Amino acid sequence: METPKVFESEYRFCLILWEHEPVKSNKLVQLCKEQLGWKPTTTYTVIKRLSERGVLKNENTVVTSLVTKEQIQESELNEMVEKTFEGSLPAFIAAFTKHQKISNAEIDELQQMIDRFRKGE
Repeated sequence: METPKVFESEYRFCLILWEHEPVKSNKLVQLCKEQLGWKPTTTYTVIKRLSERGVLKNENTVVTSLVTKEQIQESELNEMVEKTFEGSLPAFIAAFTKHQKISNAEIDELQQMIDRFRKGE
């Protein structure tokens, strides 16, 4: 199953949902007002839209996610690498590291990932 597209404002909403789920919709309205400055109608519209796209479910006013944060992040990253770097992970990493400092610990972690990938883990 393909992960549904989640746009920036929806992602910020999902961060709140993931932190508090399962959560009553009226509590989400309150949290979105406090953290995002949203009006109640905006929150209810986003709940409806994300429910229709299969990102969350709203049953008896209790909202829970159907898609994890990791699934959304992976989908967004794959789309960006495909669109911006023609699907080339090395090109993405080269562009990222050109302007970002990477610590030795991060380099070691990346190397461990590469080693696990080579072993088929």
